[in-house]
Amino acid sequence: MKVVKALVLTGYGINCDYETDHALKIAGAESDRVHVNELIKGYEFGRPVSLSDYHMLVFDGGFSWGDDHGAGVILANRLKYNIGDQIEQFINDGKLIIGICNGFQALVNFGLLPGFEADYDSRKVALTFNDCGNFRDDWVSLKTLDSPCVFSRGIEQLDLPIRHGEGKFFAEEAVIKKLFDEKLVVFQYADSEGDSARGKFPFNPNGSLGDIAAICDPTGRILGMMPHPEGYNHATNHPDWTRKKEALKRQGIALAEDGLGITLFRNGVSYVKEKLL
Repeated sequence: MKVVKALVLTGYGINCDYETDHALKIAGAESDRVHVNELIKGYEFGRPVSLSDYHMLVFDGGFSWGDDHGAGVILANRLKYNIGDQIEQFINDGKLIIGICNGFQALVNFGLLPGFEADYDSRKVALTFNDCGNFRDDWVSLKTLDSPCVFSRGIEQLDLPIRHGEGKFFAEEAVIKKLFDEKLVVFQYADSEGDSARGKFPFNPNGSLGDIAAICDPTGRILGMMPHPEGYNHATNHPDWTRKKEALKRQGIALAEDGLGITLFRNGVSYVKEKLL
């Protein structure tokens, strides 16, 4: 039996680990929550733990180190300057990395995204304070763009929850242009008609340039996104689930139990089975 193994980071204010672990297990992965210190030291509860034993690494959401010195900064530096070589080897081995919310912030601070020309060290983009001036806890609509991203396959439109205070995607104009030209923008914030939000609040909840909600590297195997796919792991997570259930009932269709956020994780699991196992 092909077993896809995923490592979900935990510790020091990361607080979406249980939810992410749950979503991965629904998607068919064998998921382990591993403390940042244990991953760095190489053992967990007296047993060896190695990044090389996994196919997928998840930088999940939360407030690592209380967002001191900037969201995701300390987590990024702690991993980069302790096991950065292992993470680089993980990428070179063709494995998958996904960063969600605080995890996305860590990926860009580390330099793993956008990964132009296989440069996984240089910081070229930032996620900074929301234009609205406060933390946003809401649901957003996303428009899927054509990209090489492994996780977005078959997804045209998606609603997901957001929970962030520093989610504004920012970069120099030339970098934004390059992201679009090289088709590395995976999701854009969208309006109620499914078109890009064009910067309009609350459809674009944070002022992200280009309405960018998610980007990937040129291989499509590293994804960073601000919305939380693990937060839509069951149909009843969605605020309009009762309305949707009734509409489907009138068509003689039962509401599927899984939330659409699981699709991203299933895509990752399927890719690993196809390419790595």
